[in-house]
Amino acid sequence: MVLAGLAMLVVAIPPGRSAGHRVKLTGEVIDSWCQTTGIMYALGTAHHQCAVWCAVGGIPVGLRTQDGTLYTILKVDKDKANVANPRLLRLQTHEVSVEGDLIERDGLRYLLIDQVMDDHGIVNQTHADYAIQPFGE
Repeated sequence: MVLAGLAMLVVAIPPGRSAGHRVKLTGEVIDSWCQTTGIMYALGTAHHQCAVWCAVGGIPVGLRTQDGTLYTILKVDKDKANVANPRLLRLQTHEVSVEGDLIERDGLRYLLIDQVMDDHGIVNQTHADYAIQPFGE
């Protein structure tokens, strides 16, 4: 019986895919399009409105930690929506501390957030240096 259970576990996790592990992370909630492409300055207050628009438009939302590591957020708490998720819209450009499961596959990092432990609000004040994106002040 135990061997059958182990065999099922091996079959359930395809090669190259991590089963996930618990993490606690702190970082800025970002839109992955502008962050990855570098199309415009994509952090903090300068990018807040654009980040909300991207998230509403279906661009995946991520978490960027202080060391620059990017995580794609697939779930927050018990929310069912992962595209245009109202909770993530409210958290755009906020610095948050989260706890959840990290799944890594093919070099990408996916985050299933169980709990937003702390919301520090928008702490990255960048609009004075970069204007408001995408249209300036």
